Amino acid sequence: MKNMKRLPESELEIMQIIWKEETPVSRITIEHSLQEKHPLAPTTILTLLTRLCEKGFLSLKKDGRSNLYEPLITEREYLACESRSFLDRMFGGSIAGFATALCDSGIKKEELEELKRMLEKGEL
Repeated sequence: MKNMKRLPESELEIMQIIWKEETPVSRITIEHSLQEKHPLAPTTILTLLTRLCEKGFLSLKKDGRSNLYEPLITEREYLACESRSFLDRMFGGSIAGFATALCDSGIKKEELEELKRMLEKGEL
Protein backbone atom coordinates (compact mmCIF):
# COMPACT_ATOMS: atom_id res chain seq x y z
CA MET A 1 0.00 0.00 0.00
CA LYS A 2 2.95 2.36 0.56
CA ASN A 3 3.72 2.28 -3.18
CA MET A 4 0.18 3.33 -4.08
CA LYS A 5 0.23 6.36 -6.33
CA ARG A 6 -1.89 9.39 -5.58
CA LEU A 7 -4.60 9.72 -8.21
CA PRO A 8 -5.21 12.91 -10.16
CA GLU A 9 -8.71 14.40 -9.69
CA SER A 10 -10.10 13.00 -12.94
CA GLU A 11 -8.97 9.43 -12.16
CA LEU A 12 -10.15 9.70 -8.56
CA GLU A 13 -13.56 10.82 -9.80
CA ILE A 14 -13.77 7.64 -11.94
CA MET A 15 -12.70 5.46 -9.00
CA GLN A 16 -15.30 7.06 -6.72
CA ILE A 17 -18.01 6.13 -9.21
CA ILE A 18 -16.72 2.55 -9.47
CA TRP A 19 -16.52 2.18 -5.68
CA LYS A 20 -20.17 3.24 -5.38
CA GLU A 21 -21.52 1.03 -8.17
CA GLU A 22 -22.18 -2.68 -8.11
CA THR A 23 -19.23 -4.28 -9.88
CA PRO A 24 -18.24 -4.99 -12.55
CA VAL A 25 -18.86 -1.52 -14.01
CA SER A 26 -19.08 -0.60 -17.69
CA ARG A 27 -17.84 2.58 -19.33
CA ILE A 28 -21.47 3.44 -20.11
CA THR A 29 -22.36 3.35 -16.39
CA ILE A 30 -19.44 5.65 -15.61
CA GLU A 31 -20.39 7.97 -18.46
CA HIS A 32 -23.98 8.23 -17.16
CA SER A 33 -22.76 9.01 -13.65
CA LEU A 34 -20.45 11.73 -14.95
CA GLN A 35 -23.18 13.37 -17.06
CA GLU A 36 -24.73 15.01 -14.01
CA LYS A 37 -21.64 16.74 -12.62
CA HIS A 38 -18.73 16.53 -15.02
CA PRO A 39 -19.47 15.20 -18.51
CA LEU A 40 -16.50 13.72 -20.35
CA ALA A 41 -16.13 12.35 -23.87
CA PRO A 42 -16.26 8.54 -24.09
CA THR A 43 -12.69 8.47 -25.41
CA THR A 44 -11.50 10.48 -22.39
CA ILE A 45 -13.25 8.05 -20.03
CA LEU A 46 -11.60 5.12 -21.80
CA THR A 47 -8.20 6.79 -21.50
CA LEU A 48 -8.72 7.31 -17.75
CA LEU A 49 -9.88 3.71 -17.31
CA THR A 50 -6.82 2.45 -19.20
CA ARG A 51 -4.54 4.49 -16.94
CA LEU A 52 -6.28 3.14 -13.82
CA CYS A 53 -5.76 -0.42 -15.10
CA GLU A 54 -2.08 0.29 -15.82
CA LYS A 55 -1.62 1.71 -12.30
CA GLY A 56 -3.17 -1.40 -10.74
CA PHE A 57 -6.35 0.24 -9.47
CA LEU A 58 -8.71 -1.64 -11.80
CA SER A 59 -8.97 -4.98 -13.53
CA LEU A 60 -10.46 -5.27 -16.99
CA LYS A 61 -12.71 -8.09 -18.15
CA LYS A 62 -14.05 -8.36 -21.70
CA ASP A 63 -17.72 -9.20 -22.11
CA GLY A 64 -18.36 -9.45 -25.83
CA ARG A 65 -17.64 -5.99 -27.19
CA SER A 66 -17.88 -4.35 -23.76
CA ASN A 67 -15.20 -3.81 -21.17
CA LEU A 68 -16.10 -4.32 -17.54
CA TYR A 69 -14.02 -2.89 -14.71
CA GLU A 70 -13.56 -4.00 -11.12
CA PRO A 71 -11.60 -2.21 -8.41
CA LEU A 72 -8.43 -3.90 -7.18
CA ILE A 73 -8.06 -1.32 -4.39
CA THR A 74 -10.88 -0.60 -1.96
CA GLU A 75 -11.91 2.95 -1.20
CA ARG A 76 -10.91 2.40 2.42
CA GLU A 77 -7.41 1.25 1.39
CA TYR A 78 -6.96 4.28 -0.85
CA LEU A 79 -8.21 6.70 1.81
CA ALA A 80 -5.94 5.16 4.42
CA CYS A 81 -2.91 5.56 2.16
CA GLU A 82 -3.86 9.12 1.18
CA SER A 83 -4.50 10.06 4.81
CA ARG A 84 -1.09 8.78 5.88
CA SER A 85 0.56 10.58 2.98
CA PHE A 86 -1.27 13.82 3.85
CA LEU A 87 -0.32 13.50 7.53
CA ASP A 88 3.32 12.88 6.64
CA ARG A 89 3.50 15.69 4.03
CA MET A 90 1.64 18.37 5.93
CA PHE A 91 2.43 17.59 9.56
CA GLY A 92 5.62 15.53 9.48
CA GLY A 93 3.55 12.55 10.63
CA SER A 94 2.44 14.37 13.79
CA ILE A 95 -1.09 13.53 14.89
CA ALA A 96 -0.88 16.34 17.44
CA GLY A 97 -0.01 18.83 14.70
CA PHE A 98 -2.96 17.62 12.67
CA ALA A 99 -5.29 17.83 15.68
CA THR A 100 -4.15 21.39 16.37
CA ALA A 101 -4.81 22.40 12.76
CA LEU A 102 -8.19 20.68 12.91
CA CYS A 103 -9.12 22.64 16.02
CA ASP A 104 -7.88 25.89 14.44
CA SER A 105 -10.04 25.19 11.39
CA GLY A 106 -13.23 25.80 13.32
CA ILE A 107 -14.28 22.21 13.86
CA LYS A 108 -17.45 22.00 15.94
CA LYS A 109 -17.44 20.68 19.48
CA GLU A 110 -19.90 17.94 18.43
CA GLU A 111 -17.50 16.79 15.71
CA LEU A 112 -14.66 16.59 18.22
CA GLU A 113 -16.86 14.58 20.57
CA GLU A 114 -17.73 12.20 17.75
CA LEU A 115 -14.05 11.76 16.92
CA LYS A 116 -13.28 11.12 20.59
CA ARG A 117 -16.03 8.46 20.78
CA MET A 118 -14.71 6.76 17.66
CA LEU A 119 -11.17 6.70 19.04
CA GLU A 120 -12.33 5.32 22.37
CA LYS A 121 -14.36 2.56 20.69
CA GLY A 122 -11.45 1.65 18.45
CA GLU A 123 -13.51 2.33 15.33
CA LEU A 124 -10.62 4.12 13.68
